[in-house]
Amino acid sequence: MKSLFGTAWRPPQRAVLVPRRWRSARTAPWRVPARDPRKPVNPRQLLNLLKPDSPDLRRPHFVMKQNYQIFQSLAESRFKHILESMGNWAENKEEWRSFGVKSQLDVERQAGLFKATLTEAFELAMAKKKINRQENPLFWNLRNAFIRQETEGLTRELQLAFQTFMMRDRFPEAVNQLHRDLADMRNPYEWYPATRMIQRTIHLHVGPTNSGKTYNALKALENARTGIYAGPLRLLAHEVWNRFTAKNKACALITGEEMRIPSNADTWFHSCTVEMTPLNSRVDVAVIDEIQMIESEDRGWAWTQAFLGVQAKEVHLCGEERAVPLIRELCARIGEQCVVHEYQRLNGLEIAQEGLGNGFTKLRKGDAVVAFSRVGIHQLKAGIEQQTGRRCAVVYGSLPPETRASQAALFNDPNNDYDFLAASDAIGMGLNLEIKRVIFESAYKFDGRAFRPLKVTEIKQIGGRAGRFRTATQEMMGITTMPAPGEVTAFDDEDLGIIQKAFRTEAGPIPTAGLFPPPSIIERFHSYFPPRTPISFVLGRLRELSRISDRFHMCDFTAAMEIAEVLKEYKLRVSDNCIFLNVPIDLRDERQVAALQAFAKCVAELGNGHLLDFDVIDLEVLDAVRPETRSEQANYLRSLESLHQQITMYLWLSYRYQGVFQSQALAFKVKEMVELKITEHLEKLNFVPDLQRLKRQRRRKAAARVQEKQQFWLGENERVLEHDDELTRRLVDARA
Repeated sequence: MKSLFGTAWRPPQRAVLVPRRWRSARTAPWRVPARDPRKPVNPRQLLNLLKPDSPDLRRPHFVMKQNYQIFQSLAESRFKHILESMGNWAENKEEWRSFGVKSQLDVERQAGLFKATLTEAFELAMAKKKINRQENPLFWNLRNAFIRQETEGLTRELQLAFQTFMMRDRFPEAVNQLHRDLADMRNPYEWYPATRMIQRTIHLHVGPTNSGKTYNALKALENARTGIYAGPLRLLAHEVWNRFTAKNKACALITGEEMRIPSNADTWFHSCTVEMTPLNSRVDVAVIDEIQMIESEDRGWAWTQAFLGVQAKEVHLCGEERAVPLIRELCARIGEQCVVHEYQRLNGLEIAQEGLGNGFTKLRKGDAVVAFSRVGIHQLKAGIEQQTGRRCAVVYGSLPPETRASQAALFNDPNNDYDFLAASDAIGMGLNLEIKRVIFESAYKFDGRAFRPLKVTEIKQIGGRAGRFRTATQEMMGITTMPAPGEVTAFDDEDLGIIQKAFRTEAGPIPTAGLFPPPSIIERFHSYFPPRTPISFVLGRLRELSRISDRFHMCDFTAAMEIAEVLKEYKLRVSDNCIFLNVPIDLRDERQVAALQAFAKCVAELGNGHLLDFDVIDLEVLDAVRPETRSEQANYLRSLESLHQQITMYLWLSYRYQGVFQSQALAFKVKEMVELKITEHLEKLNFVPDLQRLKRQRRRKAAARVQEKQQFWLGENERVLEHDDELTRRLVDARA
């Protein structure tokens, strides 16, 4: 062949042609040039192949195929990078041998077979539109990893998929079948055999905010001899705990980072966050609040676990009406009676027709301004007090409970000058605040990846807190007249339009409940692998083989697998790994990651767990002076917040390893000092009206760019491609 042509023959490069019926008279057919395998692939260059100005790309199915082709090129490029990072067989024998690879030839063979499998997965997505978890699991996992963490997440998912692929022949069929049996999660009701022996009655209290559903459920709890309250926030757990202790009822407070157990009582109530629901305590009544959060991709498993596992004669679920079909069906499957109590809002709710403008001159006593960051809340507080001459209380999730209680009391008291409240969306979860009007500072929220409009359910949950049926003051004075309706508005008309539309929209029913494998299943599953098999690989294999019914969905494994990767070098027992998988941490912060690794090493080696012996915890931040420049102030605040989270992790672990992390009292003291420092810093923030208006405009523009790109790529068939909208946004954003 070489003698005939004078050079080595190569097959012609492939090109994807635009079908003739989609061609434009003004534009030449658009092609995706084939990639030269000898050159490294830059994801940004790949994504630049998309030409938004080409009218030929306005056909949704064509766009979907082009996006998946580019996504495939990106995946192939990342896989090549993975092979390079793992090194050849001679350089890294131990790692390759752990996956059953015995030579360099075997490495190349396994890599070639995996590439073929990868190609087949993308062909299924492009040619047959099979993109769901059941029909195309490899593509589904890669797609979701890219959506959540872009190239970094895609690389991690590819590496896990390749490792799983290499080990496919290491287990005999009998063991593989055992793996599949252990990963069968179609009947999670069976995880709680003691609970299934109780004939429970499920009371489902549903209705809009401010309708009295939680009030009635708590009344049933108060009238019981023993019981449990489980809520979504530690602030709510504190509020219920304060309510019971004020009535001289023995009550334990149990959250991830704090436990207060009555010392002078034989039996007591429990007030806890939903993840900490005691499933081994048999009680008369259990109240599980905000049951609609059972659909959450991140925390939904906690509501499912509490609902299916709590050992109570009566279980009272409080939440939105859209949870009724799901809960009824789950009750039917476990043979338990479901009694639905429907509630109507006790007073009216009015949506404003125009915004308040940029200033605070139109604020009225009893107004609550809602923002979505701690810095934003304190800047609003400064601006309100500066322009009105009146005081403004603050409430947000990370505020110390005692401080939050005092701030709420100041706002609720009509006889002082605390006329206003600056708060986070935590007020939407039912905190006892006497709000007359809710004002959205913005209708957009940063979700950790990009700015997005608030969801319909979020807007209704927060806005519905406006207008109390009967305040505590009115009850003391014996006033029984019908209260004025609550009001909802925003500063900018553009944001108000989104809020008005949300209140005209009905959210659909909740389709599925979240699941996550309990530690018992993870431990049993791990026991059938070699002793030093990384827990991240075991989790990936469990996720790959898991089977679930149509009324459940698997919650996101990403955070747990990232933690497992961070800790894989430490010789933790499987039970210890299962504990660390749930530790509260922001893995984007290197200081928190270093602290977590130090804590894991301490547990693995049974070392000294005194707080002052951890060099990675920089307590000298407490002695630092607040800087003057804006950029240095931002770094200063990040350092304080990072230290606060490290101490929170220490406290969280101290309740699970009491013999190791022994400086609990000191940790609480340091935590208080950090919180005081953060508060002092935030209270010195300035409010610049024009800057706040520009920030809101930038949020709207950033969210609009995402929405416009989605609409452009999805075109008229948005419902057909509803599973592809997030992937499209990621691809296009990376290109831009």
